[in-house]
Amino acid sequence: MNYKLDFTPVIDGLPSLLLGCLGTFLLAICGMLLAIIIGIGGVALRDSALKPARWLVIAFVELIRNTPFLVQIFFIYFALPLAGIRLDPTPTAIIALGINGGAYAIEIIRGGVQSIPKGQMEAGLALGLHKAQVFRLIILKPALRAIYPSLTSQFVLLTLTTSIASAISAYELTSVSQRIESESFRSFEVYFTVTVFYFVISWLMMRIFALFSARYFKYPVK
Repeated sequence: MNYKLDFTPVIDGLPSLLLGCLGTFLLAICGMLLAIIIGIGGVALRDSALKPARWLVIAFVELIRNTPFLVQIFFIYFALPLAGIRLDPTPTAIIALGINGGAYAIEIIRGGVQSIPKGQMEAGLALGLHKAQVFRLIILKPALRAIYPSLTSQFVLLTLTTSIASAISAYELTSVSQRIESESFRSFEVYFTVTVFYFVISWLMMRIFALFSARYFKYPVK
């Protein structure tokens, strides 16, 4: 085997790779925020008294969780123009990531909500709070504290899933690396470096989540 390692194309393309890392990070953050909104809204509808809303949420969760993300992002990218809505690849990727993450977030958050004793909700209603206030002030934060590890693990996975957005040419790390590899033909060097970058991004995300947990979900101590 006479293959010789040559990281020169990687070094030359390092500025583009770092910008790709930033693109990946921004895609992940925007997708997570949208997923949280969908997750909390979906839980509220899932447990509402409106049967059509409950069935709609159930159907949404089952559809997203049982289809590949690649198919989902292709469907959104090619279906929206048929409805007269044309989006660039990056907004399309954010929407697809938010929808995908939101389906999983609904089930995770719902599990946390169901772990809260019903007596707490009854106590809140007895104090004169509306159901929305009880959900926001009494139920949601303890539920998020309970499911925070599972939710953050799902979001780290969502961060890695951003690589699939390269299929529609969204600007992120994998799409940049594919361009460098196609120009240099140094596949091992490029994807070895990209692997390291994804590992660092995931580690940073986990550290950010840990700091957030320590700041907002730490139990008070005497």
